Amino acid sequence: MRRKKSNLGVTLLLLIVLAVVGGVVYLANSPMFERNKPVIEAPSAMFWNLRNPIVVTLKDDTGIKSYKVVLNDGKSSFEVANVILESPQKEVKVEIRLPRAGWNRRTANATMQIEARDASDWNMFKGNRATKVTQISIDAIRPRVNVLANSYKITQGGSALVVFGASDANLKEVGIHTSFGKVFKAEPFYKEGYYAALIAWPVTVKKFRAWVEAKDLADNVTKAHVPLYVERYRYRRSNITLKDRFLEGKVADLASQFDETANVADPVERFKIINEDIRKKNEDLIHKHSTNVSDRLIRRWGVKPFYPLKNAKKVASFGDHRFYYYKGKLVSESYHLGLDLASVKMADVRASNPGRVVFAGYNGIYGNMPLIDHGLGLYTLYGHCSTLYVTEGDDVRRNETIAKTGKTGMALGDHLHFGVLVQGIEVRPVEWMDAHWIRDNISNVFNVARKMIDRRDR
Repeated sequence: MRRKKSNLGVTLLLLIVLAVVGGVVYLANSPMFERNKPVIEAPSAMFWNLRNPIVVTLKDDTGIKSYKVVLNDGKSSFEVANVILESPQKEVKVEIRLPRAGWNRRTANATMQIEARDASDWNMFKGNRATKVTQISIDAIRPRVNVLANSYKITQGGSALVVFGASDANLKEVGIHTSFGKVFKAEPFYKEGYYAALIAWPVTVKKFRAWVEAKDLADNVTKAHVPLYVERYRYRRSNITLKDRFLEGKVADLASQFDETANVADPVERFKIINEDIRKKNEDLIHKHSTNVSDRLIRRWGVKPFYPLKNAKKVASFGDHRFYYYKGKLVSESYHLGLDLASVKMADVRASNPGRVVFAGYNGIYGNMPLIDHGLGLYTLYGHCSTLYVTEGDDVRRNETIAKTGKTGMALGDHLHFGVLVQGIEVRPVEWMDAHWIRDNISNVFNVARKMIDRRDR
């Protein structure tokens, strides 16, 4: 009997020990006792303009329970936040602002110390603790910006040139912003601290305004209005009746090339898809390849008038707003964003100015199409070609034959679709074909700007 009682006691003791150990293991691995420190998303070093709040993000799986933030200006410490949350949150955004009083505004350097605790029961129910120190460089001075020279006016659908100066010890970015949301990249020009940019007013946008904007590493921003005279332009509206011959011929041939129209039997619906969806896809490719602007300093830049097709006749204008009807019903619309020129069949297409080929191949409704980068964000494209003599990456010379005209893509007759783009925006080719316009709006603006820069730097 004693042996049985003894064995029973040992068994019970072993069970108790196992239960305790199991409970400890369970608790140690349970979410209540997780041991991961909170994550503090803040840079190790940063610039601060003292005006905008510093935003710090705290994260933790069990939830942030409390946090504290201390700023130090080199002489004094300021507790700007000490918060205990009523209920733990997995993500907390903290806005840190300048202390209301006592801060040394002459200091150029400061530190920010952040401490966060989570809701875990680890560490004797105190939770996991994380700290981070950020070194802060104080910069409350805005960049200096001034417009030196610009084209007198910009026409809806047209281009203009702007030359400006921008300086700051911690300059981060400069560009020309517009009222329709596009930011035009500026290229360093002539001497350090000066920039030039071609800008454009899309044909589909009714109002236009532009300003130079410079931002430094502390997010100080300076804006300077570009004093352009803006001229609205009334582009032609064309009502086009779709013929069955066109729908069953050219459109049917094109439809067989695209996945989007592979199973579409209705000829009108096929046309609508090609004219809208395929067109957008093709224009997206053009825009993708025509937005690059170099970061290298340019001292001089200029172009001669573009004259890609000898003895050519204009057969369609830039900016036409085309409305397509079938049996009296409006079925689709689009804008014609180039100038159509025709001479003889398979005529030579020439590059009027040197540049680099950034695309050369088949592009849907544009057919065989070279696209050339002439620098400063200016690009030209040549659509519907029958033969291409250039490939992507080629450097072309002035007057070099790059292709022959044709009727590839959505073209009924042999002609050239000539397009001009400024940083991905289609603009009026007639401006860039006009020697007087180039002289007044490009060459003279550069000359004035160079003289002003030279006088400033004496």
